[in-house]
Amino acid sequence: MARRHTINGLLFTSPAIVGLLLLTVYPLAASLYYSFCSYSALKPPEWVGIGNYRLIWRDLSHKGLLYESVWNTVYYSVFAVPLGIVTAFLLALLLNQKVRGQAFFRTLFYVPSIVPVVASSVLWLWLLNPQYGLVNLALGWTGLERLIGAVGIKVPIGWLADPAWSKPALILMSLWGAGNAMVIFLAGLQGVPEELYEAADLDGASSWQKTLHVTAPLMSPYFLFMLIMGLIGSFQYFTQAWVMTNGTGSPANSTMMYPMYLFQNAFQFFKMGYACAMAWLMFVVIVAATAIVFRTSARYVYYGGEGR
Repeated sequence: MARRHTINGLLFTSPAIVGLLLLTVYPLAASLYYSFCSYSALKPPEWVGIGNYRLIWRDLSHKGLLYESVWNTVYYSVFAVPLGIVTAFLLALLLNQKVRGQAFFRTLFYVPSIVPVVASSVLWLWLLNPQYGLVNLALGWTGLERLIGAVGIKVPIGWLADPAWSKPALILMSLWGAGNAMVIFLAGLQGVPEELYEAADLDGASSWQKTLHVTAPLMSPYFLFMLIMGLIGSFQYFTQAWVMTNGTGSPANSTMMYPMYLFQNAFQFFKMGYACAMAWLMFVVIVAATAIVFRTSARYVYYGGEGR
């Protein structure tokens, strides 16, 4: 009977097991093997040891296109992840207030996050158009364009047509999809005990002080989660930059992200071994960054039941 149950269980789970082996385990093992090979996908792989990793180090040392792609990715991660977390948290605070139409406003801010990435990228191409884009028009209507010009910045802003503003344009676009993180923060805000706010009110705390000393510490596990997910997502940032620049990384390679350059090496230059080595290095960096965040989280993450 036990053997029959085991066989039946394996039969029912066999599609998932086969899919895992063929679509996940084998590709991972193959990519690791190819990272030590000279492989064009058109000819059999030739073992070169750590040759691909040496080439990557050489290209980084010469500050070529690979170096630029790493710099662009780091720049995007450093600014987009914290800004996205802060924006989502502030939206959650606002949408947690008991006001009329609360459900409508929550839906309004959440909907952009479920718009397909390609569709939203095309939309933002129009919004960021230097001549007739709504972003520059809004800056002009509000008078901010004159203020920006007064500090020496060229207006109208070129956004994706200007190397100096192309990465800020991508960061601005990323804030539009803060709805997912906002919902997570909203869920966390529901768990903050009301008696803590009441005690703070009795002590004469202002709204800012309650947010800083009551809400933020209790929301720190959610900040940690969003930081880790944001780092992983930013290191793999690909689709938006690819769609909005037609895969060129223009202008002047200022939007050439690391995953874009990896894709080019694999499927345009047919340097599959080199691309696999790039992928594994990215994996190591993501694991290392995540480990560092976890190791340092005890200093600022508060778990109510653990006393830290």
